[in-house]
Parts: sequence; structure tokens; C-alpha cells
Amino acid sequence: MSFADLGLSDELLEAVSEAGYTEPTPIQAQAIPAVLMMKDLIGIAQTGTGKTASFVLPMIDVMAAGRRRALMPRSLILEPTRELAAQVAENFEKYGKNHDLKMALLIGGVQMGDQLKALNEGVDVLIATPGRLMDLFERGKIMLNGCELLVIDEADRMLDMGFIPDIEFICDKLPTTRQTMLFSATMPPVIKKLADKFLDNPKQIEVSRAGNTNKDITAFKVLVKPRQKRETLEWMLRNDHVETAIVFSNKKTTVRELNKTLQRNGFKSGEIHGDIDQSTRQQELERFKSGDINILVASDVAARGLDIKGVSHVFNYDTPWHPDDYVHRIGRTGRAGAKGRAFTFVTDADAEAIGNIEKLTGGEIKAFGKDDVRVELKDAPKGKSAKPKPAKSEDAEAKPDREDKPKRARAKKSDDKPRDDRPKKPRADKADKSGDTKPRRKYRDEDSEPVPAGEWNGPKPDFLGVGFD
Repeated sequence: MSFADLGLSDELLEAVSEAGYTEPTPIQAQAIPAVLMMKDLIGIAQTGTGKTASFVLPMIDVMAAGRRRALMPRSLILEPTRELAAQVAENFEKYGKNHDLKMALLIGGVQMGDQLKALNEGVDVLIATPGRLMDLFERGKIMLNGCELLVIDEADRMLDMGFIPDIEFICDKLPTTRQTMLFSATMPPVIKKLADKFLDNPKQIEVSRAGNTNKDITAFKVLVKPRQKRETLEWMLRNDHVETAIVFSNKKTTVRELNKTLQRNGFKSGEIHGDIDQSTRQQELERFKSGDINILVASDVAARGLDIKGVSHVFNYDTPWHPDDYVHRIGRTGRAGAKGRAFTFVTDADAEAIGNIEKLTGGEIKAFGKDDVRVELKDAPKGKSAKPKPAKSEDAEAKPDREDKPKRARAKKSDDKPRDDRPKKPRADKADKSGDTKPRRKYRDEDSEPVPAGEWNGPKPDFLGVGFD
């Protein structure tokens, strides 16, 4: 099947072809005809299957006919995060370049001025996060009674972020006669209840069971101690053929600290989390996409909707608290038919969390072992090991020299008279024990011949010779 078989316009097919796509994914093949027929829709698909294009493409053709009015968007797409909203906006720009459609992006973290200007001029497609949309609605800057089409994207993430009351409020302000589409990777009971309330006899499309992970992703769990995480991550980044990687953490503070550590140790990394303003987030994403950096350390703000080609690895530096987040995190790799590898670091304290993830995905995640390493592990070359043996051998060779120095010093201070009458023990075999085969340096007053046992063997004072032949 090709995109031409789905009923899209010639202008849209041209844009799709220029973007490099020829065959629709399963969800696109099922969703696009239904949207063009103006049906309500529930789409359940794992991340990375082309879910965004399944509603963006038909919306462009549906919105091609009609007149826009100031402050009254003709269609509305709700997204849980700024990054996902920006991603959808990029899709509209790419596929809608042959259509005369006005689009506006309504998200937090940026100035309202340009957003209000776009609304005043009239928009066909409004892409918004619930928070900013509610803010402008309460200020009377936007009216929703002209909306003909509504898309609720990543509905389960909306639930996790506490947006469901806002979604219900927004839906109540929209016209009752409208087309509504709801997309999600999972379908918990609360979302099912939302769909039953606001969708009219929807067509349900399910291209994978909720919680399924992509077959193109090889997933491992890495059993580690908490203090070994950073060392283990750096070893794997160097030894698993990592081209580009996203490293996920549960905490923003960990994201910042880990990024600084990786940069200090020579990695090209950047960070993205909720405390960074929108413009900086976009700059980091562009650096990652362009290859200026190849490691992106992120919180769950980036776990959904980021369609970045060629991400070879995902590392869950922290085991996700919610099982659904695991599916979305590792879904950043293995996209569009490419192969990917995902690693989840598991400590003793993560036993319950990883157990819940394995229940959701329907199988035990394989523990990472030496047979799974992507580089050949070789024995250390002779003369080298993990311990700095060369340094030790140098010290051993230098040892006789250090022994000589005190001897020379004592020789300079000594004279013909002893400092006391106590007999001094011989230092005879010390150099021999160190392996030195050179003859030991003699003291100035020491006898040149060996002294029989029991006789005096120290320096001989003059008075000992008095009265003796």
C-alpha cells in the first residue's frame, strides 16, 4: 500500500514524497481514511510508529477548505509537553507547505505577544498545551466555539501530568458537533472514560497491545549498585558502539549533575529538563539533531513525542517510577524500522519498579551480561594490568638509590670517633634482599675482612689497642 491509496490530495502526496516517505505505517494506513471520512477515532499505538502523521496528514486536507476567523481557531491539537507540541508543529510545516493554512503554537515558556498576534490574524490549526490555552481562555483572548476538529494526543501522559480536569473543561467549551480524535500508547480506565464521554461512536484502531515495546529494540536491565551507576554508564557509552544516545533520569538535579560529569570526562553531551526555558530546550534539541552533541541527558519531559532519527541507544539511568514511562523512554530508539538498544539500570531498591515494568511489557527483561557487550573484551597486554605495575617496578628499581642516600649522608657526618659505645648491628644483606647484585658500600671504619662470630665487629676505637701487642 502507498500513501496514494489512502485518498490524500496530490499536493499532500508531493510533500510526503519530498519528505522521503513512500509507504504508510499500520496506524497511518488505518487512521487516515477514517479521519478523511470525518469519523471520531481512538488510536492506540506504541511510540515510534508514525502516530503523529496519522492525524496531521488528513487534517491538512480537511482544513484546506474553509475560512479562518480572528481569535477562533478552526481545529485544536492538545499536547502534554512543549517539545511534543513543537514536534507536531514541525510536521505541519513539512507536510502542509503546499497548502494555504495558518498554524499557531500556543505553549508556555515563551512570550505571549507573537502568539496573540497569530490568534488575532486567525488560525486554521492551533497546537497548544493545556496550561497556556486555559490561561488565554480565562483572559478572554481566545474563543473555542468555532473549533471543528479536536485531537487529544498522548492522553495517558495527560493523565499522569494532571491535565484531565483541564481537558474536560476545554471539551465542554467546544461545539458538540465536531470531530474528535484521541491518541495514546496506553489506555488506562480513566482515559477510556474520557473517550466514552467526549467521542461519538469512535472507530478504534489498535496496532499493538498497550504496553508492548518495539520489536526493533533490544532491551536489557543492568544490575548495579547506586554508586556504580556513573562509572557503568561511561563504560557503556565507550564500549557499546553508541552513535547517539538519550540518557533518562527521574530527577532534574540528577540530569544537571550527570551532564556536567559527562562533559568533564570528555563526552559531547547536553541536557533538557523542566527547569530550562523553552528557547534553551529548542537549542539543545537542535544541537542533538545536528550532531554537535551526541548524548542528551533528559528528564521525562523528553520521553514522549520527540521524533529524532538515528538514536542508537537509550539509557534509563534511573528505573522509571511509572511502567508506562518505560515504554515511552525506550521508544526514542528503534524508530522507523531502525534497530536500537535500551539499557535500564536497576538497583536493589528498584525491584518493585522493574517488576511492574515487566508485568506491563509481558515478559522478563534480559539481564545484561558479558556476552552482550558490543566490543571484544581482550586480556591486558603483557606488562600491563588494571593496577599500575610499571610504577611499582620503577619504585623497586629506585629503591637501592634511596638506600644509598642515607649511607652517603652518614658517611659525611661520621668521623674517627664513635658517637657512643653501643655496638651497631650490621646492615649486611639489605641490598641483597632488594635484588641488587652490586657489592654493598662499606663504612669508612669498617673492617675489610669478615669478623668471626662473637668478636667485635663495629668501628674499633683507639683505646682498645692500649696494653695489647
